[in-house]
Amino acid sequence: MNRYTVTLTEDERKYLRDLASKGKHNSQKILNALILLNCDKSEWNANHSINEEISRVLNISMKKIDRVKRRFVEEGLEVALNGEKSDRVYAKKIDGDAEAHLVALSCSEPPAGFARWSLRLLADKAVELGYVEDISHETVRRTLKKRDQTLAKKRVGNSSRTKQ
Repeated sequence: MNRYTVTLTEDERKYLRDLASKGKHNSQKILNALILLNCDKSEWNANHSINEEISRVLNISMKKIDRVKRRFVEEGLEVALNGEKSDRVYAKKIDGDAEAHLVALSCSEPPAGFARWSLRLLADKAVELGYVEDISHETVRRTLKKRDQTLAKKRVGNSSRTKQ
């Protein structure tokens, strides 16, 4: 197992102390700052802690400490604090044509026995009609929500309804 030695500059220490002590920050960011401050073996830190001690005091795993130290040494302070950014690309489930069909379907009459369209009914009907191969009710919700936000923006900008 590689041992990573954290050596902070005086400015980095001040930044991490300020980050951990004031302002509103993500809890994981504060935790990572505390890990780095306690692992620091620079001349400005006379009492650095060992991983077991940090793990016990902060109630975190040894692996988390090792991951933060590794990210600091290999990738820098910002990556160590904020974590690694995901580069995963998600394929779109629904294109513009299928979205238009879905919106039209949601505006149509609901099936017999139902007072209105549910998200699950819309998803099932869109698959049945062949608009998409498969779709979840959550994707239907996001698609229709996006449409509602667009309509709301248009309504706000419409001045023809103002009284004269």
